[in-house]
Amino acid sequence: MRSRLWAFMVVGFFSVSLLRAQGYTADKPLGATAQQTPAYLAHAGIEQRLGQPLPLSATFNDETGRTGQLSTWFSNKPVVMAEVYYKCAMLCPQVQHGLATGLAQTTLTPGKDYQVLVFSIDPTDKPADAVGEKHTFLSEAGWSNQPTAANAVHFLTGDPASIAAITGATGFHYVMVPGPDGKMDQFAHSSVIMFATPDGRMSKYLSGIDYPARDLRLALLDASQKKISNPVDLLILYCCSYNPVVGRYSVSVIRILGIAGMITLLIVIGMIYLLTRKPKPRTT
Repeated sequence: MRSRLWAFMVVGFFSVSLLRAQGYTADKPLGATAQQTPAYLAHAGIEQRLGQPLPLSATFNDETGRTGQLSTWFSNKPVVMAEVYYKCAMLCPQVQHGLATGLAQTTLTPGKDYQVLVFSIDPTDKPADAVGEKHTFLSEAGWSNQPTAANAVHFLTGDPASIAAITGATGFHYVMVPGPDGKMDQFAHSSVIMFATPDGRMSKYLSGIDYPARDLRLALLDASQKKISNPVDLLILYCCSYNPVVGRYSVSVIRILGIAGMITLLIVIGMIYLLTRKPKPRTT
């Protein structure tokens, strides 16, 4: 009886610990809010296009003024992306801050494990505007004095055709809205970051303005086809599942119960073996 009680206590502790470690919470649909969406946002939102190839031949400029095809900034690493506009004073800085601080907590290394691309959806943004945005991003991530990280983070600008190509491929819909002065110089859009595979296909979306290090790590792990994983990552990834509706990773209770069941079975088999093993005869 004691052995059974001990076994179930071990399994229960294991299950509860995993649930707590993964931050098990109820999720809301991607982009959902408590208030009704304003009419002018009817055409601003996210259409998740998982597996969609990115326009790698589209031309962009980075913060240094270098011009190249999008493939220039892709290599053999997964890519985390954000689509913002650099003159934004409200939502975009929060998205960039959440991404920078979240990535800094993943323990993955930019340049070694992944690349970061931040696109401007405003064709009036230029490389000079991107310089300050990149400086702020690196500072918020704590990477200002890390050349490897700086070389892995790029803020891109482009002409209307290139912007339309990248936003169309990623399903990032936005609309122009009037600013405080009445000019149509602001953009209404969703707060979301995206992940692409090393060969330039859409992999995952995470919504909101705060991106937990766990979710970022799992999304990068998925986008890399598990090439940057370790045994602990693989266990956590197995215990979590990606929900494209809410744009989040959540704990898979069924999988955890399956692991708990296997552990219980192994414990029971071990106890039976120990209890039924015949003692070795003493030699005189």
